[in-house]
Amino acid sequence: MTTRLDTSAAQAAPSAANVRPASLAKKIAAITIGNGLEFFDFAIYTYFATILGKLFFPSASPFTQLLLSLATFGVGFVVRPLGGIVIGSYADRRGRKAAMTLTLWLMAAGSAVFVVAPTYAQIGMAAPVLLILGRLVQGFAVGGEVGASTSMLLEYANANNRGLFASWQLFSQAFSTLLGSLVGLALTTSLSHDQLLAWGWRVPFLIGMALIPLGTYIRKHLDETHGAEPARPGVRSPLAEVLGTHRRALVLGILMTAGATSSNYISLHYLTNYGVGVLKLSLSSGLWASFVAGGLQMALAAVAGVACDRWGRKRVVTIARVVQLVSIVPVFAWLTAAPDTGRLLVVAAVLTIPTVFISVTTVTMITEVFPRRIRATGLAIVYGLGVSVFGGFAQFIATWLIGVTGSKLAPAGYVIAVSLVSMVAVFMSREMKGVALE
Repeated sequence: MTTRLDTSAAQAAPSAANVRPASLAKKIAAITIGNGLEFFDFAIYTYFATILGKLFFPSASPFTQLLLSLATFGVGFVVRPLGGIVIGSYADRRGRKAAMTLTLWLMAAGSAVFVVAPTYAQIGMAAPVLLILGRLVQGFAVGGEVGASTSMLLEYANANNRGLFASWQLFSQAFSTLLGSLVGLALTTSLSHDQLLAWGWRVPFLIGMALIPLGTYIRKHLDETHGAEPARPGVRSPLAEVLGTHRRALVLGILMTAGATSSNYISLHYLTNYGVGVLKLSLSSGLWASFVAGGLQMALAAVAGVACDRWGRKRVVTIARVVQLVSIVPVFAWLTAAPDTGRLLVVAAVLTIPTVFISVTTVTMITEVFPRRIRATGLAIVYGLGVSVFGGFAQFIATWLIGVTGSKLAPAGYVIAVSLVSMVAVFMSREMKGVALE
């Protein structure tokens, strides 16, 4: 990992200009671990979606229970753009550290709702309302976290290693997937089904809430990479500048994000619920699929970052996208022909490998196009809007398409459709490999 920071980073954060390798590694670790802990709180919902459907939507059929539970998962993404605007602007005005601390505690508040929320049997329709409230708070927090943390990662980098530094954002999300699946597997193997329904499903949310103070402590000693900028008369707000001057980057970024996030949520998260709710495999089988996907993303994230630094963003994402488009229908067809745990794990691995290269490269590309003064706001809006529709509701849309078409290959069709639109945006974007920012 290099210690030479680019000129703009040195100007914004003089204390980081001559940082030693060990110190820089600690800063990257602090951002990565904190981000992973926050995403753990947000992501664990998906591993228990089938159980939550039974507890909070008991009057529906099993398939409709899953749909309603996944729709509630998607609700958390609806407010991501709002969280991105509010907290992203705060990060561009007051600094990245302050924003990231705020998002951690907002996430803890959202998780607390799941720890204490009564079920439908206890309070009726108020129960799913509380579920939605918890998801809204969590979604608002994550919407601001990504812009601030990814901006800080890139601002520690130079023109030749931004892909590598940005890859730690995806590493941290994979870390949350791996941790969530491990917690889920531990619970499903140690508790009976009745115990999981009675109280076991609350344990991951309690763990997530308890880990937030650890994330706050880890991030305490980060060096700020963006000085506080109090509002001045005649100076446009970060939001006004993004919407007024950078509309093209905004649109292209949203479309690129849509392609990356649809792939990510289908391969890393949806296979758990697809295996359980559609293919009728055990919950542990679905959790093992998430474990494999999370482990592969952690192993390959830095490789993908180095690849796009060496060979260029557009070349790497295009090759990975072609591999994905060629393989996704055959692997889904192979899985559905004779569903079992072994095939589910193979499919998780095959889908995750190109997805990692797509996701890491896309995060790098959408972060590079905004200048430092509005980077957190611009990235948060792009990520929030792209993920809120095409990622947050990917599981719901895929499941709904299965019901409408009667085809278990429908999730593959969804990814293909969004990916083709996303590739147009990639071709229209500027190649930023080796280009100094600002």
